[in-house]
Formats: sequence, C-alpha cells, structure tokens
Amino acid sequence: MDSEAVWRADAVALADRISVLLGVVRSAEAEIGALLVEIESRGVMELFGYRSVARLFEHLADVPKSAAERVVKRAQALNPGRALDGSPVPAVAPATGVLAADGSLSTPMVDTIVEVLAQLAPEHRDDAERSLLSFASEAGHKQVAALGARIVAHLDPDGAEPDPTEPAAPTRELSLRRKRTGVWELTGRFDEETGTRASALLDSLAERRAADDGPDFRSPQERYGDAFSDAVNLALNSPDLPMQAGERAHVMIAVSLEDLKSGVGQATLGDTGTMTAAEARVHACDSMLIPAVLGEKSEPLNLGRLRRLISAGLRRALYLRDRGCAFPGCHRPPRHCQGHHIRHWAEGGATELGNLVLLCAHHHRLLHRSGWEVHIAADGLPEFRPPVFLDKRRKPRRNNLHKPLPFAA
Repeated sequence: MDSEAVWRADAVALADRISVLLGVVRSAEAEIGALLVEIESRGVMELFGYRSVARLFEHLADVPKSAAERVVKRAQALNPGRALDGSPVPAVAPATGVLAADGSLSTPMVDTIVEVLAQLAPEHRDDAERSLLSFASEAGHKQVAALGARIVAHLDPDGAEPDPTEPAAPTRELSLRRKRTGVWELTGRFDEETGTRASALLDSLAERRAADDGPDFRSPQERYGDAFSDAVNLALNSPDLPMQAGERAHVMIAVSLEDLKSGVGQATLGDTGTMTAAEARVHACDSMLIPAVLGEKSEPLNLGRLRRLISAGLRRALYLRDRGCAFPGCHRPPRHCQGHHIRHWAEGGATELGNLVLLCAHHHRLLHRSGWEVHIAADGLPEFRPPVFLDKRRKPRRNNLHKPLPFAA
C-alpha cells in the first residue's frame, strides 16, 4: 500500500472514531434526559429537595441555569412523563426520542424536529415526525428545518387563529450597564414592531460616509455603534423629551479651564465616568453634555449657561444657512448635527452666527482633532481648508450637496 492509501485509511479511521464517540455522547445525553424526566415524575422536591429538575441538573452538571433548562425542556419533549396529579403527559416527539437514545441524532437535529412538531396539532404530529426523521437520515438539521417549515405551512396555511382577548403587552427589555473599564454594555429584547423600527433607524444612520475626508473604513459593527450614538443625540435634542428636575435631560462634565483650553488632561463625565479634555472641548461647543469649568481651586467658572450654548433661534439660523453638515461632501441633515464654535468659547469666541458652523458628530470631532480648518467666507458661508497631506495648496472647499434655499428672482 502506498503512502497516499495509508493516509486515506488513517483519515477514515479518525473520522469513524469521532462518529463512534459522538454516538456515545448523544446516547448518554438522551439517557440523562430520560432520567431527569423520571425524577420529575417522582417528585424532585421529595427525592432531592430541589424546587425544579433544572436546578438539580444545574448543580449536578455544573452548567449555567439557561443550559440546564434547555436540557430539561428537550428531555420533556422526547420522553413521556407524569403530571403532579399522576396523569400521563405524552411526549411531543417519541420516535425522535428513540433515535436520540441510539445516538443517531445531533442536538440541533432533535431541537429542530421538536420545534416543528410543537407547532402542529397532536393529530398531525405522528405523520410529520415520520417525514422529518426519514429526511433527517440523509440531510442536515438546516434542511430538515426547511422541510418542517413547509409542513407547518401546508397543515396550517392561515397560521394561528387570532386571539379575541386584548393583545398582550409587547416584549421590551433593555439593560445598560457600565463596566469597570468605562465601557458600557447594552443588551435587550424587543417585539417585532419595535425591532423593525429600530433596525430601520439604525440602517439609515449607519450608511457609509462619503465625504472629502476620505473613504469610510469602519466595520459594520463600528458603523452601527456610531449610528446608535447619533440616535441618542437625536433623542436628546428632541423638544418632546420629558423634563428631569425641571430641565431637559443632560450629563455634566467637570473640567479645569486650563485643561479645556489646552485639550490635555482629564474631565469627569457624570458621576463616575471620565473623558479626555480634548473630547470635552468637542462637547463644550453645543451639546446636552453640559461642561462645568473649574478654576484653580475647583470653583465653578462656567456651568454651561444658555448664553454660551446655542439658543433655539440661533440654531434655526444655522439650519437655514448650512442646510446640514457643512463639511465638504457630507450629506447629513440638520437634525443630525451640532453647532461648532469656530473660535472656541473658552478662548473668547462669541456664540453668534459668524462664529458657528453646523457639523455632524463625526466631522465635529474630526475638526477638533485634525488639520482641517474652517472659517466663514466673505459671502457669509463656511469654507474648509484641508490639511497639507490632502492638499498642499490647502484650497478652500465647500459642501454643495445640500439643497439651497429658494430665492425669488
């Protein structure tokens, strides 16, 4: 036998051994499930003192609660049991349970078949289970799921009958927590309508940017993260936002005047967070993050009074003049933008139309951190000079994407 034949034989032997071991593991898992159902039938409280079989298995197997609950739920679908009053509880997929005990079915395959049968009336389950198991012998669980979907559609083309009672409250859960690293984690579950609306909102805000500062190299996750930040800014700028303690929702930033001017140092964000002084300069322009500028002895010098923040009337004038983000090539509309002080207010810049320009969050930060510069031209419109590495002549550029205001002839 040549070396290639030996290699092929070894490869087949390795794969066969894995298949044998998988059968042993699956058979053992099926037997564990049957034992759990038997324990539940006899009374887990009486036998072990636990309130549920899932809690017992969680400790026996040292697995998370959610994993233990999935094992018990699968076992209950495959094995007949008894209710608390002693009445029999038939298995949803008894034939599947037999093959699972032989080690013939993977866990995803078992879950797929059980999920399909659970959607069918009891009188249709036997025939459907035979069809699914027959197909499972030659296909993977994804193909079996597709067949199951066709079976459900055929037997119940109109879906479940509408519930005449009042509709249940939609599922809406959200958790937002701050980790010790300063990173916030967001998790949640939403009903179909809320999820669809949220997806549409984020999709529209997560489009790739096409502006004169170069191509957009953000990953999809980064683009949707930025989109969520923009959505929060839009909500905070809404006039319909509920009041808190007599004023609109805001977060306080505490920073020393020296650090704010230099952009070097740290600022305190809210109660526990931090940000750089350079970031604080961005938000000091026009934001619901209100700066508390401190002197040498930490005395408040400026608490973000309305005389510095851009007023509603001045904001409307900015909207009319710039028509959106004024950065060359940016398409963001006015409601996605912030007012930027061309000469920073901490350096004596006035809060007036001639010292302001409308920018989206991305280009607002870019202007604070890069070689781009902006000024108001002789005709009263903003112009931007690119950094030298983009244009050695630094020829001024304007945004010509926004629709201009109509003027009478």
